[in-house]
Amino acid sequence: MAARAPREATLPSGRTVRISAVGTTPSGLLDVPDDVDVAGWWRGGSRLGDPFGSILVAAHVDSRTEGLGPFAELLTVGRGARVVLVSAGVRQTFEVRSRRLVPQGTLSDDSWIFDVSGPGRLTLVTCAPPYDASRGGYQHLAVVTAVPLGPPEQT
Repeated sequence: MAARAPREATLPSGRTVRISAVGTTPSGLLDVPDDVDVAGWWRGGSRLGDPFGSILVAAHVDSRTEGLGPFAELLTVGRGARVVLVSAGVRQTFEVRSRRLVPQGTLSDDSWIFDVSGPGRLTLVTCAPPYDASRGGYQHLAVVTAVPLGPPEQT
């Protein structure tokens, strides 16, 4: 089965989030979609069905005009929660193993978040408190790591 870009995620709450492919900004930051109801899959990372590396999916936690987004639930998600990724004809279930906070900024010291080597995994990222407008906004990222519960299934 060919590896594919994820097109939607069903979060532990049951809420489904559309996913679009994204790159990076000129300054090297992940170019997350502006709409809080849409997540971005980093096209430089692993794909659904790849046997290795991180499938990196990120979304804004909130916005001034739209309020809280679906990824806000990542701030409190616990070990054992399940996330389902779907693409054209492929579905895979992942189980959350960890949630940690990392400081906002460059991820060069946290390459495990986006690394395409190592065991296959899903990495979900959103902004996390505290929010400090004078320092550019949210000061942390919530990083949720989940592992596949089995191989991808054809749908």
